[in-house]
Amino acid sequence: MAGLREAGERSPVGEAAVAPALKRARALRALREAGEKAMNALFLLCGLVAVAFVLIISVYLIISGIPAIRQVGFANFFFGTDWDPANKSGNPAYGILPMILTSIYGTAGAIVIGVPIGFLMAVFLSKVARPGPAAVIREVVDLLAGIPSVVYGLVGMMVLVPGIRQLFGLPAGDSLLAAVIVLAVMILPSIISVSETALDAVPKEYEEASLALGATELETYFRVSAPAAKSGIAAAVVLGVGRAIGEAMAILMVAGNVANLPGLLKSVKFLTTAIAGEMSYAGGLHRQALFSIGLVLFLFIMLINALLRLFLKKSGKEGN
Repeated sequence: MAGLREAGERSPVGEAAVAPALKRARALRALREAGEKAMNALFLLCGLVAVAFVLIISVYLIISGIPAIRQVGFANFFFGTDWDPANKSGNPAYGILPMILTSIYGTAGAIVIGVPIGFLMAVFLSKVARPGPAAVIREVVDLLAGIPSVVYGLVGMMVLVPGIRQLFGLPAGDSLLAAVIVLAVMILPSIISVSETALDAVPKEYEEASLALGATELETYFRVSAPAAKSGIAAAVVLGVGRAIGEAMAILMVAGNVANLPGLLKSVKFLTTAIAGEMSYAGGLHRQALFSIGLVLFLFIMLINALLRLFLKKSGKEGN
């Protein structure tokens, strides 16, 4: 009987019945493999496009910005304290040190104010707040993230600048202090959202073990959850720094747009506001100098990303 069954299975009639199913299976497998290859090629293309954009921007800024630095002089450009491209006496000045220091101080001030507030708010939303109030606060944070920067600048110009003028008895309230406060508010949504996501990703077992060992809830949040989520919190800080450095329109409306050495109550000019405020009428060497400022900003962002990678790599080694 077994021999007859095997003979029937090997008969031409059995093979004819099985052949269409095998063909369909092979066709489906080939189609699936072709789809996977197509998706891999698409992902590779998207990655190459992103790299190409970065390379194009880098090459364009280098080609457009280096000539001005050469003509003005490296020391005069980066360490000069006068920025006066439209000098009527025929001796224009292209020193960007005041703007570099202003951008650094303004960004640092915004981080000093915004990061603690954003981090504490993220801890509150992730670990302390009840679902109802937390949902309302998240909606408000999302709304803050969606407000255009010009609206922040308008509110700062109409409310914050007059308040600083009256509070300190100044002729004008346009100042570095106003810019720092506006930047601190603008970076809050990024810091809160990313930090909260990082804190939510911490395994519950970590917190349960800490509480079981006798730690309080606050000790657990700040000594267990926060260190475990430090890579995500660091990414949130970098996003905040990137927005603070790259913001132009809101700062243009509250900082005064004067290239002074930075002072908390003095009118100042950021690197970004120089580009935004002067590019429309600049020409010749002045225009090339603005491209050089763009190159400096680009290098700042690259430096921040490199420091983040170094920090995360060092943290990963210490964690292991």
